[in-house]
Amino acid sequence: MNSSEAEVPEPTTADRVHSLLSATSSLTVRALGEHHDLDTPISVHGSRLRLRAPLDAPLTAAAAAAGLAVVLDVTDVSPVAVRDRIRARLTLAGRLHLAHLADDGLSVHLRVDVAHAVLATPYGTGALTAADLALATPDPLARHEAALLTHLADDHADALELLTGLLDPALLTHHPAVRPLALDRHGLVLRLDHSHGHRDVRLVFPEPACDTEDFGHRMHELLTAAQHGLPVHRS
Repeated sequence: MNSSEAEVPEPTTADRVHSLLSATSSLTVRALGEHHDLDTPISVHGSRLRLRAPLDAPLTAAAAAAGLAVVLDVTDVSPVAVRDRIRARLTLAGRLHLAHLADDGLSVHLRVDVAHAVLATPYGTGALTAADLALATPDPLARHEAALLTHLADDHADALELLTGLLDPALLTHHPAVRPLALDRHGLVLRLDHSHGHRDVRLVFPEPACDTEDFGHRMHELLTAAQHGLPVHRS
């Protein structure tokens, strides 16, 4: 078995969910037949989520009912302009609680006790329980992913062109536009976009990246492999 055919390491569904929650800044809360759109960061504490809502928001009043059943919807959108930019849709079900007044006096902290969640991507759907989420860890690059991807797309077209040397030549037959779609500590996903569709290919780092500096080293290793025609793991 050559390296391109070996098993390709990827984040687990639970880790993807944790990473998405840690990096998102907006979500929709469904409660009592209403939809409430919130612009708020989310912090994850085991299987409990913390978010913020305006003090005068209808959702804040509804949260006063202890243990209000809610569904949260989070959409993962690629920060780079590509066709079909939605990378995943996350749905979580749980109970909403009013935690405490925020320091600004204008908003409140809410707590959601997650019961279960479903992550739907173009490649499949994965379900997880509260226990799964509690054991998950966020990807160290999750909060920096958007900045890293847009920097790569906007300022390093030459690097992207070089990385195509790591791809199966058959994928380049129709001269697709190559854009960075996603990244995590295990690797970089490229979107190959052409007139009749698209294909995503994951290029795996030789070693997982622990932080943004490490990510730079891992990218350098991929580019070196491309320059010298060395094989890398991909899917």
